[in-house]
Amino acid sequence: MIKRWLKLPKKTSFFLFGPRQTGKSTLIAETLKSDFWSINLLLNEAFSKYSKYPELFRKEAIKKIENEQTRTIFVDEIQRVPALLNEIQFLMDQKKIQFILTGSSARKLKKGGANLLGGRAVERFLFPFIYFEIEQNFELEDILRFGSLPSVYGKNEQEKTDLLKAYTDTYLREEIQAEGIVRNLGGFSRFLDIVASQFGELVSFSNIGRECQLPNRTIQSYYEILEDTLIGFRLDPWRKSLRKRLSGHPKFYLFDLGVTNAVNRHLGDPPDNILRGRLFEQFIVAETYRLLKYFQSEARIFYWRTNTGAEIDLVIEKQGELRAAFEIKAKKEIGGNDFSGFRSFCADNPNVPCFFVCEVDEPYREGTIEILPWAKFLKLLPDFL
Repeated sequence: MIKRWLKLPKKTSFFLFGPRQTGKSTLIAETLKSDFWSINLLLNEAFSKYSKYPELFRKEAIKKIENEQTRTIFVDEIQRVPALLNEIQFLMDQKKIQFILTGSSARKLKKGGANLLGGRAVERFLFPFIYFEIEQNFELEDILRFGSLPSVYGKNEQEKTDLLKAYTDTYLREEIQAEGIVRNLGGFSRFLDIVASQFGELVSFSNIGRECQLPNRTIQSYYEILEDTLIGFRLDPWRKSLRKRLSGHPKFYLFDLGVTNAVNRHLGDPPDNILRGRLFEQFIVAETYRLLKYFQSEARIFYWRTNTGAEIDLVIEKQGELRAAFEIKAKKEIGGNDFSGFRSFCADNPNVPCFFVCEVDEPYREGTIEILPWAKFLKLLPDFL
């Protein structure tokens, strides 16, 4: 069994959100030992019963607490029956027990005005396997091609391909519509294809709108859907001014490399050098994003870019100050034009540590810039968070 890095509260009630098949239920099952009651709202019987009679949940829970000394209640896929949260709040106030509430999306809860328990429950997030969880058997080429979803990791090549195709076709396209999140499945499907093909590039709502034949506001709402369902995350440009930061063009990444390749129909063969370089960048950015969430850090990540196009792939900010800057290249030899972004960045930020994350065998320095093997970077990363 692969040990996850996410630390869950032992006594405090919490929401655990994460995309489908990231292992939420498995992690909770491993964490819970005894004296708990579990309900899975993906099951039709439970969904139908509590949708019609949410007060029945409270009555059953009280009986479990009083007669069986239940101290923890686990509700899987809570977003399917948001009305249960009112009953849960009552039980939390009256019975002082722990609730564990998992879901693949907070969107229905937040957009539907659901009771989010008024600070009575903290939030945690679970992602596909990170490097540190599978370090002993980590194969970079396999991760760049098939990602690290727990349901996919460890399978043979054909199984991985089949599972990822099913994931993208069934969940990303059909189930999102079935849940009532979008109505225009054709438009959303075209949008998803473009998002996946342009991962890591600057996002232009107007350009994507023209390609999808959809209004800009619809495109913006679709990006919000991907973020709310944890299918993707944005990387905003670094600006000291919050107003200027919000007005800049973000970059966008899907949550898993295998999902990116599945949507792009690039699972059949290993990626070419250009695509591999883009996937390598996504891998580094996604690992940083996941660790930031797991550490519950106040740090934030951005990219840096000038008006003339000089760019740094990743910068880490904490408490308003830049902590470090990272350029990312899937290369074993670094030199010449590879440092052009740092020349501009260092001129504006001479005191910020700069690192080149790549595929060299050993770390070394070029002037003020430290060249790091990617695995060494990941092990140093917690120091900046």
